[in-house]
Amino acid sequence: MRIALITPYGREHRNGNWHTAARWARFLREAGHTVRTQVEWDGRGADLMLALHARRSFASIRAFAERFPSRPLIVTLTGTDLYRDIHEDADAQQALELAHRLIVLQERGVDELAAHLVAKTRVIYQSAPDIGRQPSPARTFEVLVIGHLRTEKDPFRAALATAYLPEHSSIRITHLGGALSEEMAETAEMAQAKLPRWIWAGDVPHRTVLKRLARAHLLVISSVMEGGANVICEALAADVPVLASRMPGNIGMLGEDYPGYFPVGDERQLAELLAMAENDPDFYAALASHARQRRALMRPEQEASRLRQAVAEFEQIPA
Repeated sequence: MRIALITPYGREHRNGNWHTAARWARFLREAGHTVRTQVEWDGRGADLMLALHARRSFASIRAFAERFPSRPLIVTLTGTDLYRDIHEDADAQQALELAHRLIVLQERGVDELAAHLVAKTRVIYQSAPDIGRQPSPARTFEVLVIGHLRTEKDPFRAALATAYLPEHSSIRITHLGGALSEEMAETAEMAQAKLPRWIWAGDVPHRTVLKRLARAHLLVISSVMEGGANVICEALAADVPVLASRMPGNIGMLGEDYPGYFPVGDERQLAELLAMAENDPDFYAALASHARQRRALMRPEQEASRLRQAVAEFEQIPA
């Protein structure tokens, strides 16, 4: 099939949507499809459109639906569209109705949808290939936060948590990710100056992120809103446990009974969990054990199979 793959962000942004689009394009090409990845549909003919983000890709979604109303249209809800836009934005809501199929990136995503949309929804977990472990630092307990500095990520929660760590703690938290505004950059620089256990490394290449992850002890994800964070897949691929804010997107990735949750916006509770992970081997082992169990859902062969199956549902339907 000729597939138009629409992502609201191009290669230069190197964010979660772009990484998802790049992986999916590869999986679909390996299955024999012809894939064109675009930020906005150029109007060229396609047998199927696969669009990431209901609101940001709405112009392309609407244009394709108007020109080819009988051709399959798949809309993937990736984050802010699932947990905010579809509840308040008319374009995002219309995108759900125009779609012949919806995709969410973790099992709790379906809970956000109206009942009449559930039957046409599929769950496809994102994935990452195995990342070989490297020796962790012996003198510091290395914690990473990965992601651009955006309000939805609550990016300074881990920095604030360092103020509540025991004095003897060897925890060092490094944030890998660029600032998307001058205000965020100024806040990061100020936090780094006042909180010596927290380091802002800024925007770094993805390969460097993976190298750092391979030797880390722990990942923190403090988001207020997530559709299904790919960085969780990467952490589990590197056998790195996660401390995560208790919100639906993270629970859908890690499971209801995962022991490493803290309340959204609660740096004191995060600090307690950080100290436990550093000093309590049983707690750290429990985090690692649960993470390894969830890893099975997030392997590339699983993601590729589910994506190809979602597309194959339409291959025998005449346009």
